[in-house]
Amino acid sequence: MNWNQNPMSIPMKLKLLPLMIALPLWLSACGGADEPTVDATPAPQAQASRAEGKKDSGHGEAGHQEEGGHEEESGHIALTPEQLKATGITLVQVGPAQIRETLPLYGVIAPNAESVREVAARFPGAIRNVTKKIGDPVREGEALATVEANESLQPYAVTAPLSGVVTARNANPGEQTGDRTLFTVADLSTVWVELSLFPRDVAKVRVGQGVRVISSEAGLEAEGKVVYVAPFGQAANQTLTARVLLNNPERRWAPGLYVTAEVTLAQTAAPLAIRNEAVQTLEGRSVVFVQGAEGFAPREVVLGRSDGEFSEVTSGLAAGDTYAAANSFILKAELGKGAAAHED
Repeated sequence: MNWNQNPMSIPMKLKLLPLMIALPLWLSACGGADEPTVDATPAPQAQASRAEGKKDSGHGEAGHQEEGGHEEESGHIALTPEQLKATGITLVQVGPAQIRETLPLYGVIAPNAESVREVAARFPGAIRNVTKKIGDPVREGEALATVEANESLQPYAVTAPLSGVVTARNANPGEQTGDRTLFTVADLSTVWVELSLFPRDVAKVRVGQGVRVISSEAGLEAEGKVVYVAPFGQAANQTLTARVLLNNPERRWAPGLYVTAEVTLAQTAAPLAIRNEAVQTLEGRSVVFVQGAEGFAPREVVLGRSDGEFSEVTSGLAAGDTYAAANSFILKAELGKGAAAHED
């Protein structure tokens, strides 16, 4: 500012100075106020676009929930007969059963001593040939060896006294027979199960009681009966022997095999029962997979008395319902896969 100009103009300039300073600020403020007015035009479109996006997104979530809810609501697992056969799932109907009170014992398979024969030569002589070895099956009357009698020098056959298998051989060509046992033949179509019985349990076991014999290693299970309870114990292990007679037509129960057994002490009839292997646990609840028109579905059950094979059903199932017994855990796994896929 030039102070050498007319002194009368100085006060006027001083009065205009605040106005000159405020004018740019006011213009700037007005310009800032105009910007929202210009940018506000597309705002409704953007908001509409966002709203439409939310609507579409909400529709997609709702559709997904609806679809998943349908699957969860149905909760059925459909399997074809071929799939059932491939998975080994067995179907059983709900019905009555005997619930047994049992006594668990341990034992070993032994030959039935009443069906074992030791074979010797009728007349002393020289063994000319031997036709059977240990493990060979034989029929009653079949030749085991040929012996030449010392006195008559006539050959004769040493034959099997019963049908079975050769379990021991003590004869070779050229040897003298003497009076020793040449062969042992055993009929293994029946075997004994020698069970170890502790003194505290002696009063519970009687001749004639039914026994379930199980070999977990061999995957075998069979029913027999107690035929003998020893009147004296064994000092070595302080046990008595309870003997079970077991049918063995397929020769699968091999002597020497260790087994477990359940002696039936009492039986109670249950009007509705299922096999224990059918029961699965879902979210802390006992369920059974019941077959319906749409497939298998888990159904909660309340169980009562139980033994090693059956459990009484007090609610949840009706007589005649078809359920998955063996390998029912496969259905539980399939149901878990469906739930995991739904969550994804």
